[in-house]
Amino acid sequence: MRLIKAAAAFAVMAAFATPQPAQAQQPQPEAHMMHGGVQGTLLSISAEGSSEARPDMATINLGVTTQGQTAQAALQENARRMTALTQALRRAGIAERDIQTANVSVYPQQQYRENEPPLITGYQANNTVTAKVRNVNNVGRVIDAAVAAGGNTVHGVSFSHADPEAQLDAARRDAIAEARRRAELYANALGMRVHRIVAVQEGGGYSPPIPVPVMARMEAADAATPVSPGEIETRVSVNITFELR
Repeated sequence: MRLIKAAAAFAVMAAFATPQPAQAQQPQPEAHMMHGGVQGTLLSISAEGSSEARPDMATINLGVTTQGQTAQAALQENARRMTALTQALRRAGIAERDIQTANVSVYPQQQYRENEPPLITGYQANNTVTAKVRNVNNVGRVIDAAVAAGGNTVHGVSFSHADPEAQLDAARRDAIAEARRRAELYANALGMRVHRIVAVQEGGGYSPPIPVPVMARMEAADAATPVSPGEIETRVSVNITFELR
């Protein structure tokens, strides 16, 4: 049996078995089981596949920041405006299950003075939620609706796929096609043919969400805030071992 390994640089290394006495030709049980009785040449190829597609879901992080002379006053005003914001999200078509609290905080605002303890001048309350928008064409309108209802913080938008596995599958098919293309190339160059696939190992896939910073307008406007979803690239790597004969 011969072994060929192909890397990204397309280097080829072949190790040919040296004839041995008959009693020395018995294969190790583990190797025999691993290669399924391979009699040809093994070719191992690492390949990467990708898929690019427009995202169909967006996650927005937005909320309300308020101030007051006391912590209670800051929280009460924040609660009033946050209730209006979440109601506006629902009216904009965001389902209850797609609205989730991300952070609630209140802390003192301090004035630092030389050689004296800090002076508390008031309190600031923050409440943020994440909202999943399942129609990316509505992202700008959802942001505008939240701001119009009293929201004054928007921390950006992350685009993703509602079904990332479908994009991973497309990338897997692309990776396998690339590995087979290389295997055919090596086989032709060696005067052989691809007999079968001996082993397949996936190196993992990655379909990252795309964060997009958004600066929300604080005043009402006729047109929705423009947001461009672009495309997301999903990548998968595979290692496939072929038997050549």
